[in-house]
Amino acid sequence: MLPSWLTEPLWDQFALLLPARPVYHPDHPLGCHRRRISDRVVFDKVLQLLRFGCSYEAIADTTCSATTFRSRRDEWIRLGVFAEFKRIALECYDRIVGLVLDRIAVDGAITKAPGGGEVTGHSPVDRGKQGLKRSGMTDGYGIPLGRVLAGANRHDSPLLAPTLDLLDDLGPLPDDITVHLDAGYDSDKTRALLAERGLHGRIAHKGEKAPIQASQRWHVERTHAWQNAFQRLARCYERRAVVIDAFFDLADTVITVRSVIRRAWMTHRWDGRPHRRP
Repeated sequence: MLPSWLTEPLWDQFALLLPARPVYHPDHPLGCHRRRISDRVVFDKVLQLLRFGCSYEAIADTTCSATTFRSRRDEWIRLGVFAEFKRIALECYDRIVGLVLDRIAVDGAITKAPGGGEVTGHSPVDRGKQGLKRSGMTDGYGIPLGRVLAGANRHDSPLLAPTLDLLDDLGPLPDDITVHLDAGYDSDKTRALLAERGLHGRIAHKGEKAPIQASQRWHVERTHAWQNAFQRLARCYERRAVVIDAFFDLADTVITVRSVIRRAWMTHRWDGRPHRRP
């Protein structure tokens, strides 16, 4: 499970995004219906599910049923809580540490999706089994900025445009931005796309062996590894795209807040600060 120095600040902010709810349902004639399951209990269950990747039924217990878990998850998705949670985390990181937006990296990653779903396809690296591809984008340090979901049979290159569109949500951008890409994007179409957007491209060339450290695209590879440490993302059983995006938003928030704490540990003091650098 995630350590308390990380889960407590996550919950403190997440709770502020939730609407106020009465302990008992107001429409009950006697006003004494079964108490509503605490949002904190469900939030902890969501983190456990994200981290360990087990089924809803396996993680359910006397404190929260699988049905309540799913309904509360869907309620939070409808309210846009997970997306707003991630946006606040990025703003916090940018204010305390600073996003490195003059260089970004984009790359695709394929994971298993045994249950199929809206954004799955036959995986070319897993004997045609169902798989999920994400086209992820990070800043120059590796902070996840967003992703586009697609079937595993989609090529990385056509997903570049919708991935770069996510930059519009980040507010003011530097005048000079370099996009680091691997050889899968090595084409005139990609270079034209970057030129239309006023972006510079540093693209690995097909047929030329070069270590990943030759450019700054290794940051996005590391971020994919961070995301795959959450078993719910490494082996996705969710079928709806909005649910998958919600879990990715939560994972990206955890990664961002963890990076804030790690990088601010030497320069800031606060209540609940870890005794040693995480």
